[in-house]
Amino acid sequence: MAAKDYYKTLGVDKRASADEIKKAYRKLARKYHPDVNPGNKAAEAHFKEINEAYEALSDPEKRRQYDLLGPNWQEMQGGFGGAPPRTRPYTTGGTTRGTGTGTAGYDFADPTGFSDFFDTLFGRRGSSTTTTGAGGRTAQGTGTQRGADIEQPVEITLREAYTGAARSYTVDMQETCATCQGTGKVGSRTCSVCGGTGMVTRSKRLDVRIPPGVDTGARVKVAGEGQPGVGNGPRGDLYLIVTVKPDAQFERKGDDLTVDVAVPLTMVVLGGEAAVPLLDGKRLLLTIPPETQNGQTFRLSGKGMPHEKGGGAGNLYARVQVVLPRKLTPRERELFEELARQRQAS
Repeated sequence: MAAKDYYKTLGVDKRASADEIKKAYRKLARKYHPDVNPGNKAAEAHFKEINEAYEALSDPEKRRQYDLLGPNWQEMQGGFGGAPPRTRPYTTGGTTRGTGTGTAGYDFADPTGFSDFFDTLFGRRGSSTTTTGAGGRTAQGTGTQRGADIEQPVEITLREAYTGAARSYTVDMQETCATCQGTGKVGSRTCSVCGGTGMVTRSKRLDVRIPPGVDTGARVKVAGEGQPGVGNGPRGDLYLIVTVKPDAQFERKGDDLTVDVAVPLTMVVLGGEAAVPLLDGKRLLLTIPPETQNGQTFRLSGKGMPHEKGGGAGNLYARVQVVLPRKLTPRERELFEELARQRQAS
């Protein structure tokens, strides 16, 4: 049997801090908890390994012994006079799943132990009795459990962030079996619709609207489209985690935009009007004063990104980029030479 590497199990470095270990554990626990993966034996087994690793690495003394003695630290600790590890059932969702080694912090049925974290994570609060259906789903004596939230990354362009965007998803949603009401039984027989799990899976199309003004890191909430609840509890929510891709033409800083505007040499010298592009495809005319310098910036108030929460928009900064003439005609060259002589004489 391969030696257990607790650090590898949690995906952290051996020099990881206590906070890094806790963060890694919580992320994995959310993913592999049996209540999120009903009937998935592989996830349940991995969940036990995660908890065993966290139990050892979250306790400074146990971690020191593990680092010193290696994977067999518990047996070797007992050989040196320490107490042997205890073995007892551990519970998730009110259902006894198997046995594992550890202290009270490893018993998820213990309301005073580490199960407080899962009370918060999966909505278990204040229940003294539980009943378990054939599918392993648990209904608490005092009420129901809300389903877990789901996060879904989504990429949009800067132009979509300017106008708002729409995305469609086809997702497989787990729901309580309507035939057996989640019990897994119809009378005394196993429910033929859900196979005794109490849950059924169906495909669902979600049309999601992403509001204008969002930036990278924004969370767009789609209420009630997360994991199913337990005991007829409400579903969790779906959150779209937005990434806005860089744009080749516009630079963004907060709700302000900057765009380069090509202006011919004659216009920056004599003055005129230049067209400034907008993210929605429109253009507006910008007055260029005589003797405008290359790189000079003009502010167009309220023409930037719309504020995500409404109420106006940022600014658009038009940055002048002088375009020098090419392929001069003989007459144009004469005029430039004459200008050069006059400038030298003055």
